[in-house]
Amino acid sequence: MTENIEEKRLHRRRFYKAEQEAGFVEAHRHDTPQTRDPAYRLAFRDIDFLLREELRPVRFQLELLKCEMLLDEAKIGSTLVCYGSARIPSPEKVGELIAAATTPDRLAVAERLTEKAKYYEVARELARIASSCGIVENGMRQFVVCSGGGPSIMEAANRGAADVDAETIGLNIVLPHEQAPNQYVTPHLAFQFHYFALRKMHFLLRAKAVAVFPGGYGTFDEFFELLTLVQTGKMKPIPILLFGRDFWNRVINFDALADEGVINRADLDLFHRVETAGEAWAKIVEFYDLDC
Repeated sequence: MTENIEEKRLHRRRFYKAEQEAGFVEAHRHDTPQTRDPAYRLAFRDIDFLLREELRPVRFQLELLKCEMLLDEAKIGSTLVCYGSARIPSPEKVGELIAAATTPDRLAVAERLTEKAKYYEVARELARIASSCGIVENGMRQFVVCSGGGPSIMEAANRGAADVDAETIGLNIVLPHEQAPNQYVTPHLAFQFHYFALRKMHFLLRAKAVAVFPGGYGTFDEFFELLTLVQTGKMKPIPILLFGRDFWNRVINFDALADEGVINRADLDLFHRVETAGEAWAKIVEFYDLDC
């Protein structure tokens, strides 16, 4: 009788949830030529089907939705994103990198990378500062540190947040060579992406500030896409903090771009050159008028 009354309540679902339907399949499994054929699998449980070329738009949507929903559930309102090289060693690994250089050319490269090891500590300190503030607005946490989830500068950012027991995000990408989240990423905030485009979108959807450290093609890609979005008005301005004056002056002649007329002189003001974590955080505090 009680069950009958419950079934008549207006708020009751009229259809089973997908997880319940999947449970029915497991509970009443039949072994016949028909049920063994892939065509009979539930579409949302058929990995071979989901990986088909024609399903790419669905996979785009899944990569967008999964990270978005879980970050919402984790009450993450905004992020401080850190871009940078996966090759710059932590201070603890400088000796190891130098020792592994077996030729003069490799030694020269190793020495240049070790010169930039200081930025590992700068990224770590910036993440510590941002995470220590504990800013919460409308129940959502602000300036949660987010990195690409890998080694080097990315690890430093996540590590700085972990130093003060703060949660921190890692957005990893599937690559042909092995890659795993660094040990400092909060487990339930460790995400893995197939599509670079969706990963880059998630870097910026919640970004309230972006710190860009010396890096290679990946860092250039992320940095210049961000500059393009702000320059073209597709994204509102945020503090973009460029670390490593000597490095960036050596690898990119920003002034030449303006001299050649391919960007406006004012476009050089879209980012701030900084060297220390304190300088960077001061720019963020000034931009948002923070009391922290």
